[in-house]
Amino acid sequence: MENISARGKVSRLPPLPDPLPPDVQSLFAERLAKMGRLLNIHSVFGHAPKISRASAQMAFALRNETLVPRLYVEIAIVRAAQNAQGHYELQQHEPMLLAEGFASNKLAALKEWKGSKLFDDKERALLAYTDETCNLGNVSDATFAAMGKHFTPQEITELSFAIGTYYGTALVMNALQIQLEKVS
Repeated sequence: MENISARGKVSRLPPLPDPLPPDVQSLFAERLAKMGRLLNIHSVFGHAPKISRASAQMAFALRNETLVPRLYVEIAIVRAAQNAQGHYELQQHEPMLLAEGFASNKLAALKEWKGSKLFDDKERALLAYTDETCNLGNVSDATFAAMGKHFTPQEITELSFAIGTYYGTALVMNALQIQLEKVS
């Protein structure tokens, strides 16, 4: 297993102890098996392995076990991260959004989506819903009705969890000042 302690400090928190406690070793072995690598967020979240494991289960379910297509989940995640100024999440999820077929010119326009003609009605409904959810959950009746035209109740619930989970995670990452990985 990768020597996580060799990374040094990757956040406001101190590095994990060396050797790693058994529950953290187990957590990292799971992450390596699923992802093939360990990220700085994993190092930091290793300080709370039980919470980290539960958080990962939610993240994997939101990205891989939803009725709503992954494209819309990633749109919601990226827009929630933009709202939270979550640079770490943006670095991780913008490539995932592009991998789902989202055009690079649309990604470039996402911050100013309201004034862009690049987005269809379904995307606009989701983006408005995401922005309003990120505003203390103050979703207007009109915005919610627009979501209902394009998404089922199950899909709206899944998207709501994606928005809330990733918005909240971005705030945690910001508070802990988790460093971005070097992009190769």
